[in-house]
Amino acid sequence: MKRASAWRYLWKSVDIRQKLLYTLLLLVLYRLAANIPVPGINPDAIREVVSNTSAASSLINLLDLLSGGAMSNFSILAMGVYPYITAQIILQLLVPIIPALERKMKENPREGQAWMERWTMILTIPMALLSAIGQINIFGTYFGNNINAVLPNYGWSGANLIPTITTLIAMVGGTMLGVWLGQLISEFGIPKQGLSLIIFAGIVSGMPANFVSILSDKVNGWWILMLILIILVLTIFAIVYVQQGRRNVPVFFPGRRVGNRMSMPVHSNLPLMVNMAGMIPLIFAQAFLSFPAVVASYFTGSQTEWVASFATGVYNTFSGQGAVYPIIYFILVVGFTFFYTDTMFQQQNYGDNLKRQGAQIPGVVRGPATQKYLSRVQRRITFPGAFFLGFVAVLPYILQVVFPASARAGLFLISAAGLLIVVGVVRDTFSIIDTELKLHGYQESLIKG
Repeated sequence: MKRASAWRYLWKSVDIRQKLLYTLLLLVLYRLAANIPVPGINPDAIREVVSNTSAASSLINLLDLLSGGAMSNFSILAMGVYPYITAQIILQLLVPIIPALERKMKENPREGQAWMERWTMILTIPMALLSAIGQINIFGTYFGNNINAVLPNYGWSGANLIPTITTLIAMVGGTMLGVWLGQLISEFGIPKQGLSLIIFAGIVSGMPANFVSILSDKVNGWWILMLILIILVLTIFAIVYVQQGRRNVPVFFPGRRVGNRMSMPVHSNLPLMVNMAGMIPLIFAQAFLSFPAVVASYFTGSQTEWVASFATGVYNTFSGQGAVYPIIYFILVVGFTFFYTDTMFQQQNYGDNLKRQGAQIPGVVRGPATQKYLSRVQRRITFPGAFFLGFVAVLPYILQVVFPASARAGLFLISAAGLLIVVGVVRDTFSIIDTELKLHGYQESLIKG
């Protein structure tokens, strides 16, 4: 007898094979669209900004990592799907603040979710428009607020009006295209992974170029690469170890009468995850951090001195330079981890669900008391998971002190955003595929050898 893994049937299942091929096709289309430049740009000016080390260049390079290289050639997908994520953050923050929204989500979760998705799409359009203007202003900041150095026909009057509107429509349309492709992947490809895979594809596509940039250092390139790979392996191991962490809460299911027979009571466990939020807090924190710099870029050229000074300070703070940025980044990752975990956990409503099944946690009253107890346990075990996630997110900012400048781009991509998102997406995707295999009957089983 030998054990055969369900994964050997991955390509034999027609339905799963079609989902994988459909997902791959849509990701290829996304990467092709990421190479379509915004109409009317000056490519020489874009290359000059990207190759520099100013505050504007630092922010652009950071946004470039998040968009998978689309920012460095000012593609129509330069904003990626982050305006959509920002819209999600805004609406999720409003739900606990506005009682009517909170009541809608609790009384009819399905209808509430549909409302949330509809308004997220609506809010994405103005968010994408603001981000598009902000990104154009960021490029203009490098040239002394001279946007025409990057977009020669940019302006809001005369003959420049139509080219300007065309540019903004192209950028907003690029974001909506990315969101649409992500939704198609979730619906017809790998379930629930559409936007995550879109972000994943962008990050992975930039990794080869970053390895090449590290090796371009003829003196230190190879040892830097080896050191980064060692950090990579150790960090991946730590991430997987923490992600697999569980706290098993004992649950007692009483016996039930089935016809003339009485089933035996069952002692089971309710597993609570150390990091229930996965990589979502990191994506939220990055989208949230990039927004102040985009807004500040509107006012850096203001004629009012104190407004321009304040906007420049905000812009420099959120451009990724200095010691303040990683501190804010850490706090946001930890905060979003607690917020997202608590929101998701309350939606599960374990107290009422266990009560309906007649189950009880020993020593805890059924219903609201059970939900309160489990919420307290979940928050306590989320504490180490949230701080670990925050530490890994700011790890590159700690390591850049000892690494030479030639390695920092690759270090940021591999150790921070790229690493956490790539590991999280791969892990979640494998879990979903494994579930799909089991649903199609391809379970791990004993087969005669």
